[in-house]
Amino acid sequence: MFQVGLNPYGFAHAVGLQGLGTPRVNPDGVGLDGFIAIARDVGARCLEFDGRWLARMSLDEIHRLAATLPPVPRICSYWLQHQPGETLDEGIRAVPAIGGSLIRIHLTPVLEGARARQGARWDTMLRHARATLKREARKAADAGLAIAIENHQDLGSEELLAFAEEAGDNVGLAFDTGNAFAVGEDPVAFARRAAHRIRHVHLKDYVSQFTPEGFRLIRCAIGDGCVPLRELGELLGDEARSLTASIEVGALDARHIRVFAPDWWEGYQPRTAAELQTALDRLRTKRLDDNADYRTPWEKLEAASTVAAYELQQLHKSVDNLKALGWIEG
Repeated sequence: MFQVGLNPYGFAHAVGLQGLGTPRVNPDGVGLDGFIAIARDVGARCLEFDGRWLARMSLDEIHRLAATLPPVPRICSYWLQHQPGETLDEGIRAVPAIGGSLIRIHLTPVLEGARARQGARWDTMLRHARATLKREARKAADAGLAIAIENHQDLGSEELLAFAEEAGDNVGLAFDTGNAFAVGEDPVAFARRAAHRIRHVHLKDYVSQFTPEGFRLIRCAIGDGCVPLRELGELLGDEARSLTASIEVGALDARHIRVFAPDWWEGYQPRTAAELQTALDRLRTKRLDDNADYRTPWEKLEAASTVAAYELQQLHKSVDNLKALGWIEG
């Protein structure tokens, strides 16, 4: 059984991270303290923190916070900014202080599998990510820390495994169960290829809406969508009993995956037609009508309180569904 807990990204508006630094940030966001309270309320068995919360705190403050937390695994999330000379020093500082041993990162800002839009910059981004990961993984290993790189709608399983294997034994993957669809990859095939290197899981689910160019991925409660959760749990097998898994309802903006546009595939390794067909067949199991309004309250520019209530309703429905699945104790 997974050690199922939370990260803040499925209710990012409620905690005040969505739109941070813009006029659309939630003025009543509950912040780090509210995130911890919600995690306690749902009985989270792991806690995944946004690194920006801890960056504002001294080591003494982080230690005091750690002493108040439930005795569960703790993970911190960061991402590469693609700036010269950037490091993971903040994660290496904060993660041990919060009582954790795993740094979760994603390597590029690309979403929707849309790497072709980057043009020549894509190769530059990959070179930067590879060099940074290799250098910082050695520093993390010296500090007794592991790194898990996420399939963040930018890279496929084969590519991520190559990054991890090149960077060192302390580098594995954070498997987002919904994001595999965004690079034309079947989630079960991803898990089968990468199970030996998966160190953390993001439990995400989507409903789909097909378009002339491909399909939209639209957030829903975990267990209400297209992701084959039972198959993934069975496939991960023994690993699932010790793996941490954060509930992460999808982003407030729908993702448009343009797999039927020929130029979308530029830069990808070959993917078999059979695997793509399997992924498309899964997406059709929970499919919105082509003309349905897929927008979330965030996309409709509704009030902050409405957006936050929408997020939290889906979070609690996810918890109920995972209890029914037997992954969370009832």
